[in-house]
Amino acid sequence: MRKYECLYIIDPDLEEEVIQGVVDKYSQLLESHECDEITVDAWGKRKLAYEIRKKREGYYVLMEYNGPADFVSELERLMGIDEKVMKYLVTRKDK
Repeated sequence: MRKYECLYIIDPDLEEEVIQGVVDKYSQLLESHECDEITVDAWGKRKLAYEIRKKREGYYVLMEYNGPADFVSELERLMGIDEKVMKYLVTRKDK
């Protein structure tokens, strides 16, 4: 198991319940794929450095977890097709 962090930005125009549903969806996805030491830190709405989809703000969420290497591609695939997620970045944390 390796340590990863995933930072993703959710569309800020969604309702709070929908945003929380997206955060819960990806947290449960980590748990169902045998990831452990999961921490989810919702940073909230913040100004973007540049426009994404004609929006100047985004709802930032940082997840840190230990998981199998092959799960990263599945997580990126699911975030890539989710219209509620504007951007995402999964990185491996070195020791």
